[in-house]
Amino acid sequence: MPAVELFSHPALHTRYRAGLCSAAALALLLIAALTYVPPLLVAYRSHGFWLKQSAYREQPTVRFRYELLFLATTTGPGPDSFLAWSTFPAFNRLQEDRLRVPLLSIREEDKNQDGKVDQLHFKLELPLQPTEHVVGVQLILIFSYHLYRMSTFVMQSMAFLQFFSPVPGSQLYVNGDLKLNQRQLLNHCGLDTRYNVSVVNGMSPFASDYELKNIIAAYRDRNVTTVFSDPNPVWMTGRAADTPFIVNATIHYPVEVILYQPGFWEMIKFAWIQYVSVLLIFLWVFGRIKMYVFQNQVLTTTPVSPILPLSPVLSYKQHQS
Repeated sequence: MPAVELFSHPALHTRYRAGLCSAAALALLLIAALTYVPPLLVAYRSHGFWLKQSAYREQPTVRFRYELLFLATTTGPGPDSFLAWSTFPAFNRLQEDRLRVPLLSIREEDKNQDGKVDQLHFKLELPLQPTEHVVGVQLILIFSYHLYRMSTFVMQSMAFLQFFSPVPGSQLYVNGDLKLNQRQLLNHCGLDTRYNVSVVNGMSPFASDYELKNIIAAYRDRNVTTVFSDPNPVWMTGRAADTPFIVNATIHYPVEVILYQPGFWEMIKFAWIQYVSVLLIFLWVFGRIKMYVFQNQVLTTTPVSPILPLSPVLSYKQHQS
């Protein structure tokens, strides 16, 4: 079997030849396996080889949909001591004498002038009879929530506000953030509209579809939601007999850290970095081992030294002779 070149190195100025079935060839194959396979195993076992999730920051595009459901618990015996109103006519028709239409004042503000709304100022004034007193508030505000940087994610979400006090109040003030809550990673590309459905079925004639426990239970079944975080409620007392009860809310739309599933090329790029960082060490170590094995003839090979060219002076003398 003809000999083939198995190893050469610029520092040795020698090439080493042997047969393909020789011990030197098998040793070279073993060294190659030990050079390239263990770094893969080390990178994988270090729990950082595959990038299973990644994150980025984005301020969502949030707009209030001018849809809400409001319940005010009042003093009085029995569970029917409340006043209610919503933007859903079917819900209002179910309330009968408990329906009370409030005065609304709504303003969205872009504080940093970047083209995206940063916060919502919401004010609700509920007219009351002199004998009526509010001891609790439950409020659902519905929003359109969009993300664009990676995948285009579109959903309808809500902020739920709830507060009760043993002392009748004149005003409830809250100031918090509409925060994204993820139980599932978003996609890295594409269009995701699976939750772009109404939080409240405003066309339903059934009272059960407007019960808060059913609305919240259906909403919590989603893997991606928004929550009204850190509302810092302030309950004010001392309402005059001829003044309304006021709900004053400021809701901020902060920059969010979005968790997503990386795409194929992003995972390969990250895995390649982990692999090469370990591989460089193995290349250096086994490169020195190969030099020692072939240079010291630990395994039998045929060294072939290159024929060095003659210097110009010696070449001229040989020509003259």
